[in-house]
Amino acid sequence: MAPADAARRLLLLLAVAGAVLRPAAAEIKQESFKDDSRGTILFEKFGFSHRGSVSIALTGAKVVSKLAKPEPAQLGFFLLSDEALFEAIYEQPPPTDLNPNPDPNTGCVLNSRYVIPLFTFGDLDATGNYSKTFPVSHPDEYSLFFANCAPETAVTMEVRTDMYNTNPDGTKDYLSVGQAPVPTIYAFFALGYVAFLAAWLYLTLYHNRLSAHRIHHLMSSCCCAVLFPVVWSMRSLRESSKTDGKAARTLAKLTLFRQFYVVVIGYLYFTRIIVYALKTITNYKYRWVSVAAEEVATMAFYMFMFYMFKPAERNQYFALDDDEEEAAEMALREEEFEL
Repeated sequence: MAPADAARRLLLLLAVAGAVLRPAAAEIKQESFKDDSRGTILFEKFGFSHRGSVSIALTGAKVVSKLAKPEPAQLGFFLLSDEALFEAIYEQPPPTDLNPNPDPNTGCVLNSRYVIPLFTFGDLDATGNYSKTFPVSHPDEYSLFFANCAPETAVTMEVRTDMYNTNPDGTKDYLSVGQAPVPTIYAFFALGYVAFLAAWLYLTLYHNRLSAHRIHHLMSSCCCAVLFPVVWSMRSLRESSKTDGKAARTLAKLTLFRQFYVVVIGYLYFTRIIVYALKTITNYKYRWVSVAAEEVATMAFYMFMFYMFKPAERNQYFALDDDEEEAAEMALREEEFEL
């Protein structure tokens, strides 16, 4: 099979797969709990607009306590924003006539002024079922919690949660406000990767077929961590340059390895630190910025790597004259390639 035919079949396969796959932009969760005695259960976090809603369907709820039968109002669901999280945790319960000095560890979070209560087990029907949709009037990023303030109490239930924002045309958007542009970003970069792959296959397997040897096919199929071998190779090249008399070629290899090392380190730091910082400091409405930054850095990294190590008949790193040979020897003697 000719390389050009293989490239065309690969592109055709990708096009068919893209046409068959159906897009998904929703996350509807259904959880089951059996004899769960945790005091607080986090379901999910969601960024709401001014037209957001929370739909909760509870079925088969049962409560088992080792002590007296608990009050239904001590078990329920609520919303809590990140800004009010610590205030709700360390809130002092209000004093009463029976308890003028309440213990902060004995209060129930369902009674906190910092949470948005949705419903308690006192609202369940006789079969332990409940279903309702709650509008979110104040736009923000909220976390949905279940609270069990009754001591020595276990809960069995099935919960289905739907969180969404309503679009102006009445359709439901199940993506958080900050995640709404993410499918478009991923689709854009997916098309970019397909175009990049097609261009690479054309340049290496069709337009420049003589330079695409078997070793390049092997390199394309391997994805290895070469960060530490690169450092070792640079040191070995430095030592060998002192004895083999090929300073210019060695300097060219050192230059290539140093560029590769710097780019890999920069890419790792950017995607692991800068992107994480963007996720942390940006508002929930702009959470997509971190995704876009990571995808841009990844595509730039891939393109730079393919450009550096593209197969060529006469590599520019090895096409050196005598003057460059002498300059390379001077550079190596001065040891300018320390990391």
